[in-house]
Amino acid sequence: MRFLPIIFFGSLGIAMVSAAILSVDRAGIIDIPSPIRFLHEQQQEVSLPEAQTYTPQTAFPAAGKQEDDAAQTIPRDTLPIEINLSVPFTSQAPHQNWEMPWQEYCEEASVLMAGHYFLGKNIPNANYADQELHRIQAFEEERLGYYKDTTAEETAMVLREFYGVANVVVEEASIERMRQAVAQGKLVLVPAAGRQLGNPYFTQPGPLYHMLVIKGYTKDGRFITNDPGTRRGENYLYNPEVILNAAHDWNDGDVEHGAKVMIVAG
Repeated sequence: MRFLPIIFFGSLGIAMVSAAILSVDRAGIIDIPSPIRFLHEQQQEVSLPEAQTYTPQTAFPAAGKQEDDAAQTIPRDTLPIEINLSVPFTSQAPHQNWEMPWQEYCEEASVLMAGHYFLGKNIPNANYADQELHRIQAFEEERLGYYKDTTAEETAMVLREFYGVANVVVEEASIERMRQAVAQGKLVLVPAAGRQLGNPYFTQPGPLYHMLVIKGYTKDGRFITNDPGTRRGENYLYNPEVILNAAHDWNDGDVEHGAKVMIVAG
């Protein structure tokens, strides 16, 4: 956490001096007020649907039995008009320390939130979240030999093996499948070229690689997410086209040309 003095100049010289606390991670996320950000926050202030807890059996019938449960679909005319799954939130830096390794923890935080949703557990406080993130890192280092920039397949493996979540698959990303998945009580973890997300809490050019959890959608079609890249990421709303455009797997640093995939869990 850094303290940066901000000086405002007017026609008569210095108008005033104030200090603002800047919290910056690898994504360049800054918590500082601005007119543009104020307008964005107004757009984020919508009435969300009531959060639903996880149940192993979906309440919505699948249209035809298929061998791959992840491919089951709900007829369009029976999809709920809105849904919000009760996924606990943590940022990737629970104590707002955005130095290493927390600036690399977006995948780990996404796994942590998803795992606790399926276990029916809360994330009670920052200390607990921080301990879990370190535990996931240790597991990855033992299992993979590293923890930074895990691919969709590697992240799916961590969710399966560390938290015991069944039915975790990586598939081609599409808006319809994202909606279908959350309507069935599943979660969608999206690996993304962070610079294409357009999040106003990111400084330019934004994160090279990012990951977030889609947990629902609103009546107007926006996706409800838990974005661990900012402390304001709980129930963060993204336009679906933005999510789909940004969806890219880690590709040895060439993220913008990475495969357009998503992780469907549950």
